Amino acid sequence: MKDREEAAQNNQGAAQVQVQLTDCPPEDAHTVFTALDTLFVSDRAKDDAPRGPQGTGPVVWAATIDVSDAAAPTAPRRLTEPVAATVQGSYWAAGRLRSGLASAFTVREVGATSGDQEQEVQLRLENREA
Repeated sequence: MKDREEAAQNNQGAAQVQVQLTDCPPEDAHTVFTALDTLFVSDRAKDDAPRGPQGTGPVVWAATIDVSDAAAPTAPRRLTEPVAATVQGSYWAAGRLRSGLASAFTVREVGATSGDQEQEVQLRLENREA
């Protein structure tokens, strides 16, 4: 019984992706998180809009996204400028998240670090061309 519970927890963890957005206006971070919330299940509350920086340091907005269920298609979203996103998770989960984001944005991979069972991918999200 204990092995089955651990396997279920491990499988759930394999479907979770950490997403970090950096160096973008709060409204663009909100646009990306709203799209992710439409596509998948997020740990961010729907009314949790990113706020502007309080100081002079870099700003990072983060969320944990559960990609267990296939992405629900969403309409393209508009950004004021390209957004840098770092995605961490299993190869399968990161790929599913990237595919889902592609329905809302043009997604370009700009870097990646591969591990044994996880990867970290740097993405650039841009407006989709009509």
